[in-house]
Amino acid sequence: MAEVQIRCYEDNDEKDIKEIFTLGLHGLLRSFCMHVLKQLHIQVLLVCVFCALLASTKSLLLPILAVTLLLAVGRQGVCHIINSYIKNSLHNDFRNIRQTYLEKPYSCFWVAESQGRVVGTVACRPMEMNGGSLELRRVSVRLSHRGQGIGKALCRAVEDFARKQGLPAVVLYTSVVQTDAQKLFERMGYKKIREFASSELYSWITKFMVIKYMLDLQQPGN
Repeated sequence: MAEVQIRCYEDNDEKDIKEIFTLGLHGLLRSFCMHVLKQLHIQVLLVCVFCALLASTKSLLLPILAVTLLLAVGRQGVCHIINSYIKNSLHNDFRNIRQTYLEKPYSCFWVAESQGRVVGTVACRPMEMNGGSLELRRVSVRLSHRGQGIGKALCRAVEDFARKQGLPAVVLYTSVVQTDAQKLFERMGYKKIREFASSELYSWITKFMVIKYMLDLQQPGN
């Protein structure tokens, strides 16, 4: 495995950071679609459409085509949700990374670099609602470099930063479909606090759930 360096953001990293963020979310499309299909009301809708058309037409072809069309429309809907979230993010904190994360107190942005190439990212900033806690955000690793401990090293950078700042805890949010990320956080000692519907990944037809994790830095062993 090539040596990986964790360092602070530099302005010429911006293109790579946005690419990693965008590709990472697009890579979750299948997981998000499966999440939608597991919702009971979606399953009931598909079954009702299939049975109603089967009863009225006495043919399998039209019900199958109708359900296939609904699935295709649903996939496009999930794509739209993901693309809208990406667009909003690129116009918010990613619009000026230096100003957002490097010029404000208790905030920072790191990248993982391997052989001169940015292969991972992570950022942090103070929690807006939980005073005294640091929010870990934007952690992502290129698909080609996953499974090498880079995500863990990036998260450790945020923890070390929080300790140096004298902050008591690190908090993060992740979607329910990001099971690999959840396993990583739990192995690192993060505790699940609650699960709730996302206000950013929103659709009228279903809810995308988000999990809040917290690492208590004052607890022995963390």
